[in-house]
Amino acid sequence: MSGRPEALFPLFADLTKLEGVGPKIAQLMGNMGLELPRDVVFSLPYAVVDRRRRDTVQGAELPGVVTVAVTVLRHRAPRNKRGAYRVTVADAATEFDLVFFHARGSYLEAQLPVGSQRLVSGKAELFDGVAQMVHPDHMLPLDEAAQIPDFEPVYNLTAGVTLKTMGKAVRSALRLAPPMAEWIDPGQKTKAGWPDWQAAISAAHDPQGRGDLAATAPARERLAYDEFFAHQLTLALARAQVRRGKGRASAGTGRLQQKVLAALPYRPTGAQQRAIADISADMARAHKMNRLLQGDVGAGKTLVAFMALLVAVEAGGQGVMMAPTEILARQHMQGLRPLAEQAGVVLEILTGRDKGKERAAKLAALARGDIHILVGTHAVFQADVAFHDLRLAIVDEQHRFGVRQRLELGQKGGLADVLVMTATPIPRSLALAQYGDMDVSILDEKPPGRQPIKTVMVSSGRMDEVVARLQQVVREGKQAYWVCPLVEESEVMDLTAAEQRFQHLRATLGEGVVGLVHGQMPPADKDAGMAAFARGDTKVLVATTVIEVGVDVPNATIMVIERAETFGLAQLHQLRGRVGRGTQASTCLLMYQPPLSQNGERRLTVMRDTDDGFVIAETDLEMRGAGDMIGTAQSGLPRFQIADMESQAALMAVAQSDARKLLTDDPTLTSPRGQAARGLLWLMQQDQAIRLISVG
Repeated sequence: MSGRPEALFPLFADLTKLEGVGPKIAQLMGNMGLELPRDVVFSLPYAVVDRRRRDTVQGAELPGVVTVAVTVLRHRAPRNKRGAYRVTVADAATEFDLVFFHARGSYLEAQLPVGSQRLVSGKAELFDGVAQMVHPDHMLPLDEAAQIPDFEPVYNLTAGVTLKTMGKAVRSALRLAPPMAEWIDPGQKTKAGWPDWQAAISAAHDPQGRGDLAATAPARERLAYDEFFAHQLTLALARAQVRRGKGRASAGTGRLQQKVLAALPYRPTGAQQRAIADISADMARAHKMNRLLQGDVGAGKTLVAFMALLVAVEAGGQGVMMAPTEILARQHMQGLRPLAEQAGVVLEILTGRDKGKERAAKLAALARGDIHILVGTHAVFQADVAFHDLRLAIVDEQHRFGVRQRLELGQKGGLADVLVMTATPIPRSLALAQYGDMDVSILDEKPPGRQPIKTVMVSSGRMDEVVARLQQVVREGKQAYWVCPLVEESEVMDLTAAEQRFQHLRATLGEGVVGLVHGQMPPADKDAGMAAFARGDTKVLVATTVIEVGVDVPNATIMVIERAETFGLAQLHQLRGRVGRGTQASTCLLMYQPPLSQNGERRLTVMRDTDDGFVIAETDLEMRGAGDMIGTAQSGLPRFQIADMESQAALMAVAQSDARKLLTDDPTLTSPRGQAARGLLWLMQQDQAIRLISVG
C-alpha cells in the first residue's frame, strides 16, 4: 500500500505550523495529548457560550454571559491597591459597571475612552441590586464586533493555553483539513442524515447552541462513527488475515460426541447446542476458525469446549486447552476427565512442573499422537513441544490476550483452529471493541439442576451471627469460603487481615477445620491448602484475592465476602460463582461496613437482585466506564477521542457489520469506496491495519 495520501500531509505536520502556536505552546498542548494538527481537529469543544447580542443587561438571566453594546460614561480608580477599578457604562436601557482588579488605569483609559462605544461580552452578575461585569472576556470597537461569534466553543485547556489560543489553533487546523472521498456506505449516510467529513468537522467546531454538543447531533455522530468504522475495519482486516491463513477442514463424525451425550444426566441447553453447532461448522471449513465462546459462571462452557475437542479427535487429530495458571489447568483437567473416560479418549496435562523423564515421555506420546487431548499452561507452546496433528487450540480466559497475541497464537498453532473462552460476561459494546475480529457464541442459559444462589447483604456489626451460622454449616458437613477484604495499601496488610480472620475463625470453629491461602505463600503451599479444602479435610477456606479461589468444590455452599463494598462488580460475580456448583442450595453473604457510599450500595444491591452476569457487566460498564472495567493498560481497548463506547454501542454494531461487508465485497480495498477507506485508516492512524492490507 502506498504511503500516506498527500492531502493529509498538513494534518501530520508540526504543531508550530498552526497560527499562534510556538514551541512553548506546542509543548503544553503535547502534554494534553495533542501532538499533531490532526489531534487538534479531533479535539471537539465540550461546551458553548451563547454570545448573541442583546440590547440591554436588563431582564437577562443573571449570573450569565451577556453581550451588549455600551457607551463609556466614567472611570473610577480604587482608593487603595486592593480595591477594584470601575468603569461605568450605559447600554440601551440601563447603566452598569465593568470591574477590574489589579488594573492599570492608563491601559483601561486607552482601551475604553470616555464617550466611546464598545461591544462588551462577559459574565454579568448582580451586586447590591446593580449589574456588574468583572473582567469582560471581550471589549471591542463596534466595527470589530464580527470577531465575537454568536456561539463560542469552549475547549479542554491546560495551564498556559488560553481559550483564545486554542480557538485560533483549531481554526487554523481546520483550514488544513482536506475534503475526503466518502468511506461511509451511501445508504447508511442518507438514512442517518450525516454530513460529509469536512462539513462534519467544521460543524462540530461551530456549535449553534447546546444541542450541537450532543453525541446524537449529526456532525458529532458521523465523526464518532468514523472512529468506530476505522477500528472495526482494522479488526475485520485482522479477521480476514486469519481466515486467509490456510486452515484444515476438521469434520467430526459425531461418534465420540454421542458417547458423552448419552452418558450425561441432562440434555445440553439450547445455547450449548447452538454453540456446538457453530463451532463444528467452523471447524469443517478449510479456513481457520477464530471464535469467542462467552458464557456466564456456570453456563456450561466446559461441555461445549470438550465437544469441540472431540470434533478434532474424530477428524483424526489432536486438541489442546490452555489455561492462564497451573491451578486452572488442573481444574480443567478434573472437569474433563470424566467426559474423556466416557468418550474413551486419552487426556493428559503438561505444565511447568513436568520435568525430566516424565516430561520427555509425555512429549514423545504427544508427538506420536498417543495423547488425543492435552491440557496445560502456556508451557504447551514451548519450542520442544511437538504435536502429531494439532487441529484445535482452546484458550481460556481471554482478557489476557489482545488482537496481536491472537494473531501470534494463530501462527504458532500452524493450521489449528482457535477457540477462545471467557467466563467474564462482556457488555456488547466492549465485546465488539475488543473481539470484533472474532465470531462470537454466547451461552446465556444455565444448565438444569444448578441451584440458585441466595445473596444477602449483612452489615459487619453482625459478624458474630455470621460466625455462628458457619458453625452450624460445618456441623452439617458442608463447606464455606471466607474471602478477606482487599487492602489496597500493601500485600502485607492483606496478609495481616487474612491471618487475623483465620485465627479468629480457628478459635471459634476448632483446630484443623479452617484453612488459609494468600498471595504471599509459596505456590506449593497454596496448592496444598486448596487441595485440602477440595478433599474436604478443611471445612472453611480463608482466602485473599479472587484469583486464589480457582477451585471447583461442589460441597461448598457458603461464600462470605468481607468488606464486599471494596470489590468490583465483576470480581463479586466471579466469587459468588464459586458456590452453587453442587446440588444443594447455596448462599453468598456480602458483608459491608456502614455507611455505604452511593456507588457501594448500588453495586451490592445489583448483586443481591440479579445473578445474570450480562446485566451485572452492563451496570459495571455504566458505573466505571470501559477503561477501568478491564484495566485499560492490558485490555487492548482502543482509545476513542470522540466516540463513546458506553452510550454509542449500537453505532459500533453498525460499524462492525459494515466493515465486514466492505471487506467481503472488496478484500483489497481497491474500489473507489475501498480507496476512501484507506484514507480513513491513514487519518485515524490505524497503522496496524495498513500493514495488514499491504501484507494482503
